[in-house]
Amino acid sequence: MATRSALLPLAGVLLSIAACTPRAPGLPGAQEPAASARPGPLELDPTTPLPASHRAWIETTLSSLSLREQVGQMVMVWVLGDYTSAYDPAFSAITDQVSELGLGGVVMSLGSPIEVAAKVNYLQGRARIPLLVASDVEPGLGRLEGGVFAPSLLQAGSATVLPSNMAIGAGGRDEDAEAAGRITGREARAIGIHLAFAPTVDVNNNPANPVINTRSFGESPAAVARLSAAFVRGVQAGGAAATLKHFPGHGDTDVDSHLGLPVITVRRARLDSLELVPFRAGIAAGAASVMTAHIALPNVYGDSVPATLARQVMTGLLRDTLGFRGLTVTDALTMDGIAKGYGVAESAVRAVRAGDDILLMPGDAKVAIDAVVKAVEAGTIPATQVAGSVRRILELKVRTGAIAQPLVSLEALREVVGHPEHRYTANAIAERAITLLRDRDALVPVARTGRTLLVTYAPDNDIGAGTAFGAALGRLLTVSRSVRVTPRTGQPELDSLHTTARGVDRVVVYSYTRTLEGAGRFAIAPRVAAFVDSLVSSGVPTIVVAGGNPYVLRQFPSVSSYLVTYGRGDALEEAAAKAVAGEAAIGGRTPVTLPGFFSAGDGIARPRAAGAR
Repeated sequence: MATRSALLPLAGVLLSIAACTPRAPGLPGAQEPAASARPGPLELDPTTPLPASHRAWIETTLSSLSLREQVGQMVMVWVLGDYTSAYDPAFSAITDQVSELGLGGVVMSLGSPIEVAAKVNYLQGRARIPLLVASDVEPGLGRLEGGVFAPSLLQAGSATVLPSNMAIGAGGRDEDAEAAGRITGREARAIGIHLAFAPTVDVNNNPANPVINTRSFGESPAAVARLSAAFVRGVQAGGAAATLKHFPGHGDTDVDSHLGLPVITVRRARLDSLELVPFRAGIAAGAASVMTAHIALPNVYGDSVPATLARQVMTGLLRDTLGFRGLTVTDALTMDGIAKGYGVAESAVRAVRAGDDILLMPGDAKVAIDAVVKAVEAGTIPATQVAGSVRRILELKVRTGAIAQPLVSLEALREVVGHPEHRYTANAIAERAITLLRDRDALVPVARTGRTLLVTYAPDNDIGAGTAFGAALGRLLTVSRSVRVTPRTGQPELDSLHTTARGVDRVVVYSYTRTLEGAGRFAIAPRVAAFVDSLVSSGVPTIVVAGGNPYVLRQFPSVSSYLVTYGRGDALEEAAAKAVAGEAAIGGRTPVTLPGFFSAGDGIARPRAAGAR
């Protein structure tokens, strides 16, 4: 892997970005402040005291804001990272909100690095106080700005696509978690993102969890805590603020909070010994932010109020008990875990009363602001509580450099995003992650001779999944035929494919099931799973490579050879192909358990094959 010292040459590049970045225009109606009047950046750990001058800037800025402007700082809206003209209705509405409502931040989504950065710069130029820019990067910028997006096969730039948290967990190395975090932080800051919504520190001890899954480092609280703390150290060393999510723990659920309200029936003792362990570690590591979970804990607090809206969770547990001093962010308020039970106004008011600092993606920003202002004026929310939240928001803007340097250089970011050292590290982490959980007939690595049938399974609209695996396997072995199947593939086609399989020496099945937030599905189509199982019962040597969800083995229990990658992206797919062909050693250990099939820590080691290229 690329060590910390190997990544140090990038420091000069990062400094060059800061040096050549233009400054934002002055505040509307105000004279452009001198450089010394723009404080920051500073250490991101919220427990590190600010210099008196920085604290004075925060207090002066806060006192200049009306109540409505203060509440506006607490709202963050979603922005797509694609190109749009200034006159596009949707984008124009966002720019109007930034300038007229005085929004405190935006959360950037899918797009290329250049377009994201350009949009950030454009919006920053229209903000009275520079925006706090966030993005959902797990565990790297490539999740949003480096992948291929179906159905158009749009290549969204070349940000580094890092292996998933669970893949990092399979490798088990703190150094990998810290390196992944550092890459995430560096690439995020290069395109203008200050707040990384990562890492996911949920303990995934429920195989039926439809939304966390490979986003977790694993099922061991201690291991998740260790790797989470390392990732936090890395991302903040890279210059972006880390966010621990989803508090107080979304791992033991079987409901996606994008679709409904998960209810966790554990008691407080279990919460302390399992779910809260990684949060304590992340807080101790200096994490700047915590994101809430839309989950209910009736056996802990006696009601089914979502944690996001519960003061006893967000203030009593997080701040008073765990001692967190940083910024709190709600999970998206448009998710059904909140939206089905509470309107925009009510959810905004209840979230602020609970102690949440940032209202993430309310259904209507103006309605949310109006509701909170009205609640303060009515005495339902103390004005001092709003002021405290805005202080923390301004403080993080100072610490991240959002105030001192709100704009980024579109030229200099090319020297950081997708840097070769980052890609080398991603590939090394991926190779360490590949885990062989079954190989009863010693099929792995496969023989160099003979005919191989490659069957790739992926959702209909994910035509990019498995392409890197297939290309790499074709370079390493003789693949006589390659076939792609989807959930819509009919039984006659599968029967024909079964006949073809009897005439080859082996079948390699690459299956990809994405843990897609809000989709509610992460299993292989039953008809296709039955086809895979039938290959083995018919005596066809079959190797299954599970990309994404590692728990799909229960759908074809007869399979004798089973590898898992815990995610997608070229690095993991190419590493899996090399493992199958014997071009790379196999040493991953699964960080999760599937009762009756495998246990945490399982993994069959294989050396690199003799005579490998």
